[in-house]
Amino acid sequence: VLFGSTSKITRAGAGISFLAGSAINLDNFRNRLRVMTIGPDKINQLRHVQFLRDLDGIRAHMRKHAAILRPKFDLVQERLSNALAGTGMGSWTTPRGGYFVSFDALPGLASRIIRLAGEAGVKLTPAGATFPYRRDPNDTNIRLAPTFPNLADLDQALQVFLVCVQLASIRQRLPR
Repeated sequence: VLFGSTSKITRAGAGISFLAGSAINLDNFRNRLRVMTIGPDKINQLRHVQFLRDLDGIRAHMRKHAAILRPKFDLVQERLSNALAGTGMGSWTTPRGGYFVSFDALPGLASRIIRLAGEAGVKLTPAGATFPYRRDPNDTNIRLAPTFPNLADLDQALQVFLVCVQLASIRQRLPR
């Protein structure tokens, strides 16, 4: 079974979702969904069809997304590399799509880094957000979401985040 959605393609929370699967699986979903909902929002479906039209329309729209988001993701990569490459204070993904950068701090530090950033005025996604029930067994993962802020605000937030990573990492290494 494959699931998909236009939620992040068109309007968050107002996209349409879809699934693909074998005839047996689709029949099973239909039987369950039949008692859960009156029916899909057909006006919203029509809006999406008229706006996106076809696969080429989706691709063209996603190229526009990429043009807006690429500078933000490039900035994240540049700041992370300049501040942390070779320090052993963390590792991160270099996404080729999507809306997040996954940052892994030293074990036991994700919650502390997020708390420090919050105290400095930078709101981050909760620690462990990428794990079931938000339980990151090593307290390492932080999901960075650079899509919303403008470049100047993102740059400032990254500076705060990086100082928090460095501070928490150095404090952890100091003898007690």
